[in-house]
Amino acid sequence: MAWIYIIMAGLLEIAWVIGLKYSHGFTKIIPSIVTVVIILFSFFLLSKSLHSIPLGTGYTIFTGLGTVGTVVTGMFFWGETINPLKVLFLALIILGIIGIKISPTQTKQ
Repeated sequence: MAWIYIIMAGLLEIAWVIGLKYSHGFTKIIPSIVTVVIILFSFFLLSKSLHSIPLGTGYTIFTGLGTVGTVVTGMFFWGETINPLKVLFLALIILGIIGIKISPTQTKQ
Protein backbone atom coordinates (compact mmCIF):
# COMPACT_ATOMS: atom_id res chain seq x y z
CA MET A 1 0.00 0.00 0.00
CA ALA A 2 2.93 2.36 0.69
CA TRP A 3 3.92 2.32 -2.97
CA ILE A 4 0.41 3.29 -4.00
CA TYR A 5 0.56 6.16 -1.49
CA ILE A 6 3.89 7.43 -2.81
CA ILE A 7 2.78 7.27 -6.44
CA MET A 8 -0.48 9.07 -5.63
CA ALA A 9 1.46 11.69 -3.64
CA GLY A 10 3.79 12.24 -6.62
CA LEU A 11 0.87 12.61 -9.01
CA LEU A 12 -0.78 15.06 -6.64
CA GLU A 13 2.46 17.00 -6.56
CA ILE A 14 2.04 17.56 -10.30
CA ALA A 15 -1.51 18.76 -9.67
CA TRP A 16 -0.56 21.21 -6.94
CA VAL A 17 2.31 22.67 -8.94
CA ILE A 18 -0.16 23.28 -11.77
CA GLY A 19 -2.50 24.77 -9.16
CA LEU A 20 0.24 27.20 -8.17
CA LYS A 21 0.24 28.48 -11.74
CA TYR A 22 -3.51 29.09 -11.66
CA SER A 23 -3.52 30.61 -8.18
CA HIS A 24 -1.42 33.53 -9.49
CA GLY A 25 0.67 33.78 -6.34
CA PHE A 26 -2.32 32.89 -4.14
CA THR A 27 -4.21 35.96 -5.33
CA LYS A 28 -7.07 33.94 -6.89
CA ILE A 29 -9.11 32.49 -4.03
CA ILE A 30 -10.65 29.31 -5.52
CA PRO A 31 -7.50 28.02 -7.24
CA SER A 32 -5.54 28.90 -4.09
CA ILE A 33 -7.86 26.91 -1.83
CA VAL A 34 -7.87 23.93 -4.19
CA THR A 35 -4.07 24.06 -4.42
CA VAL A 36 -3.62 24.13 -0.64
CA VAL A 37 -6.01 21.20 -0.19
CA ILE A 38 -4.11 19.19 -2.81
CA ILE A 39 -0.78 20.09 -1.17
CA LEU A 40 -2.03 18.89 2.21
CA PHE A 41 -3.38 15.63 0.80
CA SER A 42 -0.17 15.07 -1.18
CA PHE A 43 1.97 15.50 1.94
CA PHE A 44 -0.42 13.32 3.95
CA LEU A 45 0.04 10.49 1.43
CA LEU A 46 3.80 11.05 1.40
CA SER A 47 3.91 10.79 5.18
CA LYS A 48 1.82 7.60 5.11
CA SER A 49 4.18 6.02 2.59
CA LEU A 50 7.23 6.86 4.70
CA HIS A 51 6.04 4.51 7.43
CA SER A 52 7.43 1.62 5.39
CA ILE A 53 9.47 3.13 2.56
CA PRO A 54 12.93 4.48 3.47
CA LEU A 55 12.98 8.28 3.68
CA GLY A 56 15.54 8.84 0.89
CA THR A 57 13.80 6.45 -1.48
CA GLY A 58 10.36 7.86 -0.76
CA TYR A 59 11.35 11.47 -1.16
CA THR A 60 13.31 10.73 -4.33
CA ILE A 61 10.28 9.07 -5.90
CA PHE A 62 7.94 11.82 -4.70
CA THR A 63 10.02 14.70 -6.04
CA GLY A 64 11.11 12.82 -9.16
CA LEU A 65 7.55 12.01 -10.19
CA GLY A 66 6.56 15.60 -9.51
CA THR A 67 9.48 17.02 -11.44
CA VAL A 68 9.19 14.81 -14.50
CA GLY A 69 5.40 15.00 -14.53
CA THR A 70 5.36 18.77 -14.24
CA VAL A 71 7.93 19.26 -17.02
CA VAL A 72 6.11 16.84 -19.35
CA THR A 73 2.77 18.50 -18.56
CA GLY A 74 4.30 21.89 -19.35
CA MET A 75 5.59 20.58 -22.66
CA PHE A 76 2.27 19.13 -23.78
CA PHE A 77 -0.22 21.63 -22.38
CA TRP A 78 1.61 24.97 -22.14
CA GLY A 79 3.93 24.84 -25.11
CA GLU A 80 7.19 24.62 -23.16
CA THR A 81 10.09 23.65 -25.37
CA ILE A 82 10.82 20.04 -26.15
CA ASN A 83 14.37 19.39 -27.22
CA PRO A 84 16.71 16.41 -27.14
CA LEU A 85 18.76 17.79 -24.25
CA LYS A 86 15.69 18.31 -22.06
CA VAL A 87 14.44 14.81 -22.88
CA LEU A 88 17.87 13.39 -22.04
CA PHE A 89 17.91 15.06 -18.63
CA LEU A 90 14.36 13.93 -17.89
CA ALA A 91 15.47 10.39 -18.74
CA LEU A 92 18.39 10.79 -16.35
CA ILE A 93 16.01 11.82 -13.57
CA ILE A 94 13.89 8.74 -14.28
CA LEU A 95 16.99 6.55 -14.28
CA GLY A 96 18.05 8.10 -10.98
CA ILE A 97 14.66 7.30 -9.45
CA ILE A 98 14.91 3.72 -10.67
CA GLY A 99 18.48 3.48 -9.40
CA ILE A 100 17.52 4.68 -5.93
CA LYS A 101 14.59 2.25 -5.89
CA ILE A 102 16.58 -0.84 -6.91
CA SER A 103 19.73 -0.14 -4.90
CA PRO A 104 20.10 -2.16 -1.71
CA THR A 105 18.94 -0.39 1.43
CA GLN A 106 20.26 -0.95 4.87
CA THR A 107 18.71 0.72 7.87
CA LYS A 108 20.44 1.55 11.13
CA GLN A 109 19.16 -0.26 14.16
